[in-house]
Amino acid sequence: MASTIRDLLTMDLQDTHSAETQILDVLPEMQELATNPRLKRVFEEHAQTTRRQVERLEEVCRLLGIAPEGNSREAMEGLVEEAQEIMDELDEGPVLDAALVGAAQKIEHYEMAAYGTLTALLKSMGEAKAATLLAQTLEEERDTDELLTQLAEAEVNPAALGTT
Repeated sequence: MASTIRDLLTMDLQDTHSAETQILDVLPEMQELATNPRLKRVFEEHAQTTRRQVERLEEVCRLLGIAPEGNSREAMEGLVEEAQEIMDELDEGPVLDAALVGAAQKIEHYEMAAYGTLTALLKSMGEAKAATLLAQTLEEERDTDELLTQLAEAEVNPAALGTT
């Protein structure tokens, strides 16, 4: 049972590492099924970014002497499962693209919450270098979320509505 702030940090780092590796598993399928060329590129670029984020997260764990593997909660599993169900239930095309954007943004919001929490916790603990590394990841997650919003508004949702 966890009882210290260090225990909480360990749990959260491991949970976030698990979340990122789960995302890496689902992004190729999302990219493959997307029909909008820009959305395909966003998913491809996000996979590359996620790999760098996993490396950064593992660096933070090394700095703190924490094993990155070991804790996995069900939140990201549920978001990935939801994305899988959407991909299984909808036909390929503009509506699936819109659903993929929604699924990706739910995942991004989970990640933003995770990295925001970790960054604040690390700052409070005086772990400035680790906090700076994860703040960089937090900013990347925000950028991806904003890019997805712009793409949805400009191209994906209008196509799904049949207006483009």
